[in-house]
Amino acid sequence: MLNALEVVTIVIVGVMVGVEFSVAFVINPILNALPEDSGQLGHAHGGRMLGAVMPVWYIGSLVLVAAWAIAGWHHEGAGLVVTAGALLLFSVVMSLLLLVPINNRGKTWTPENRPADWKQQLNRWERFHYVRVAVIIAAFALLVAALA
Repeated sequence: MLNALEVVTIVIVGVMVGVEFSVAFVINPILNALPEDSGQLGHAHGGRMLGAVMPVWYIGSLVLVAAWAIAGWHHEGAGLVVTAGALLLFSVVMSLLLLVPINNRGKTWTPENRPADWKQQLNRWERFHYVRVAVIIAAFALLVAALA
């Protein structure tokens, strides 16, 4: 049973890391290179779409890691799993305090109603997102190492 939990957790967290990495290093650069208002509209749409699914994914990943830590408490690698859980918890707190407020504003913007500093707000979100991606990559690496 523990083996199945470990595999499911690594797959779920790994796919989440892949999506967030893709947002940072593929999707956002593409959107930022689009002409005129297209990029801003794309960011708003992405904010609505991913803003709906990512909270469930982050919390679900955290719950899976917590279950793994509890079920595997007396197994090798438990400390790595707990550390990975702490990193994922940090990413959730960071998201709630820093990224979600910007995303909640940005997903409602149109060329007609966006604020004058919308690009600066978007750049700030992207900088925070790079940090979050690094944190969740570290958590994922710790989970994989816990199996070794």
